[in-house]
Amino acid sequence: MHKKESNKAIIFLILSGFFLGSITLLNILGTSKFIDYSFAFLGFEVPFVIAIGVLPYPITFLCTDLISELYGKKRANWVVWMGLALNVWVMFFIWLAGILDPPEQILTNSPLYEINNSEVFIHSEYAFYHIRKLSMGATLASMIAYLSAQFIDVNIFHYLKSKTGDKKLWLRNNVSTLISQLVDSTAVILITHFVVDGLPKTIDGELTHSLIYFIMSGYVFKMVIAILDTIPFYYLTKKLKSYI
Repeated sequence: MHKKESNKAIIFLILSGFFLGSITLLNILGTSKFIDYSFAFLGFEVPFVIAIGVLPYPITFLCTDLISELYGKKRANWVVWMGLALNVWVMFFIWLAGILDPPEQILTNSPLYEINNSEVFIHSEYAFYHIRKLSMGATLASMIAYLSAQFIDVNIFHYLKSKTGDKKLWLRNNVSTLISQLVDSTAVILITHFVVDGLPKTIDGELTHSLIYFIMSGYVFKMVIAILDTIPFYYLTKKLKSYI
């Protein structure tokens, strides 16, 4: 009995660690770089553009689904709240690092970059402050979108579980994640653009792509990962239930 309880605590620690680590990566990487590809679809060039901060994010939904399945709704919600606290903690230290001994360029509100021959150059001394601005904005946007999406994910998951019992793991895993990811993708792009002005722009100040492309690119990426993670979700649920 003691060994089972120990195993249960260790697995919870591992799942929570991956969840919180992915959230931290999301905020540090944020919108500091966008991956921008185009592909042909029905004769049209369709852009696919996502922030690198999105890459580790889908793992958070697998973790909360596993915690929900193995430990219940209350534990899953606690992990979500801890993720929010971590967001605030990260943002505080990013802010603190920026106000300690700032260079003259920052104190005088001078531009941190210069434009030469349609190219933007950021001096290495000020690169941190450019990343800081993007990270602070990404953290603010993700905090709002994160809370909405994660709680929607947990509540839909448990609603479907109450209807299906121990059957149809694929249903509650996919439906809860796909709906919550759409909320998250829409909220984080709209907030990043309208509140913190953090989406990539051309030299003329125009968005490189329409907002719908930013939203749908992020959502399609998360949707594909969500569908693919059904396999590890089934496998890990079966293995971990016997282990704990």
